[in-house]
Amino acid sequence: MIRLRPSNERGHFDHGWLNTYHTFSFSGYQDPAHERFRSLRVMNEDFVAGGQGFGAHGHRDMEIVTYVLSGALAHKDSMGNGEVLRPGEFQRMTAGTGIRHSEFNDSPTEPVHLYQIWLLPDREGHEPSYEQKPFDAAGRRNRLQLVASPDGADGSLTIHQDARIYLADLEAERSVTTNVAAGRHAWLQVLRGAVELNGVRLETSDGAAVSDETQLTIEAVGPAEVMLFDLA
Repeated sequence: MIRLRPSNERGHFDHGWLNTYHTFSFSGYQDPAHERFRSLRVMNEDFVAGGQGFGAHGHRDMEIVTYVLSGALAHKDSMGNGEVLRPGEFQRMTAGTGIRHSEFNDSPTEPVHLYQIWLLPDREGHEPSYEQKPFDAAGRRNRLQLVASPDGADGSLTIHQDARIYLADLEAERSVTTNVAAGRHAWLQVLRGAVELNGVRLETSDGAAVSDETQLTIEAVGPAEVMLFDLA
């Protein structure tokens, strides 16, 4: 079963400095029909104006992953980390027992386009931690590249949840196929372009919840970039 989450049905707020879209209930957008999918709790697509950002704020007991599509995002946190996240890099922050951080557009003029994703952790009370690393673009060209997992497999970042996150850059009319283990679920988020998921068409920024499927084939209509979640 594939349930489409069209991009134009998401929650949307334009604050001037921040243009943000919410797949699931978040902040001022509350939708009982779209609270979460499995451990996937937040899927926000943000466009942040130059010189703007999110001031210091706190989180607890959440696995927060961030991926920049264009521009650059500066990160600072209460653990002393200070990094700039750029396209091709993936960031993971375990909020655990409590963390404060800020995120700002690293450019005074150019916008930054990013996805911020929250997953519920496998338990409360983890020690806060942070990871960020680049991933070779060749590793996801027309194939799935593991970027986050519970055990840090294949050089991926480590998340405290039984979930795996993959990226793929697909050339036009190329496809990737993956099996879904019994009892597991998947979420596909189209970052750029358009694809067909087992024959179901998804456009840019569309998502899809997948249950009771044993195999997934993602075929690019034109050049496309996707993020795939394997979820318990």
